[in-house]
Amino acid sequence: METIFSGIQPSGIPTIGNYIGAMKQFVDLQNQYQCYFCIVDEHAITVPQNPITLRKQILSLAALYLAIGLDPKKATIFIQSEVSAHAEAAWIVQCNTAIGELERMTQFKDKSQKNGRVGVSAGLLTYPPLMVADIVLYNSNLVPVGDDQKQHLELTRDFVERFNNKYGQNKQAILVMPEVKLAKNGSRIMSLQDPTKKMSKSDDNIKSFISMLDKPEVIRKKIKSAVTDSSGKIEYDPFHKPGISNLLGIFSAVSGRSLNNLEIHYENAGYGEFKTDLSEELVKLLEPIQVRYNQLLSSSELDRILDEGASSAQQIANKTLIRMQNAIGLGRKKKR
Repeated sequence: METIFSGIQPSGIPTIGNYIGAMKQFVDLQNQYQCYFCIVDEHAITVPQNPITLRKQILSLAALYLAIGLDPKKATIFIQSEVSAHAEAAWIVQCNTAIGELERMTQFKDKSQKNGRVGVSAGLLTYPPLMVADIVLYNSNLVPVGDDQKQHLELTRDFVERFNNKYGQNKQAILVMPEVKLAKNGSRIMSLQDPTKKMSKSDDNIKSFISMLDKPEVIRKKIKSAVTDSSGKIEYDPFHKPGISNLLGIFSAVSGRSLNNLEIHYENAGYGEFKTDLSEELVKLLEPIQVRYNQLLSSSELDRILDEGASSAQQIANKTLIRMQNAIGLGRKKKR
């Protein structure tokens, strides 16, 4: 069985874009692959965090993982910082990655240039090597992500190839080469208010995104106010009609209906009817998730699952870490 790894930062409540771009795939994939799903809290501290808020968000995200349908009997669910191999392997990756590679990362350039690099942590620059470590530690064959993360996956593949060529003996690979796995529909969900920008939970305009914990009345208001255009025609044309195309992508992803099916169904309908139906589809999806989420946060079940997940993940990650340490000559040679 092939292995999948993916993680999400506990930097706020995930949006429907996060769900469609990555989380929805998790549920589908856990029946087909050996899965490791991580709350990547070490990634979150590359920018300033309030300690109390961060800890709450870690547990909140873990509860959402389970509430969307992840089964701890099928997938390993854990918190990144509770598996020390991540930080140890990341140092090895950093020492085998050029600064130029990291400075070319789009996310680093975007975030660091906002304030002229004033107050930018070194961790923001070395964020990608930690992501590389996350992936390689579990011998990941596939990594389900949104398409904005493809550059980081390419860095991972470049590192694996370089590391295997440099340290592998007798042409035996030390690390597994991963592949990116994108959602079939809606892998890049855009802002409801500016459909030329990606939907983001950090957007100052709260009308621009649907949170996984938004109440039904909030969802309906946000979809009703979503930007479209003046034509009134419901068709998928991202270049000329980005607003309605974005809503069609969301509708398709959460309902399982094809874009073509939706275009035909709403051929003679107006934007009002279409938005109402989309709102109800989102409410139908999110209400049971929110009920399960609240149940988990009020019980001891969540802590038990995370403890078991960290223990299981540590066992696998340590084996890969030892291979990496042995390959580059760190310490005394250890048995795997």
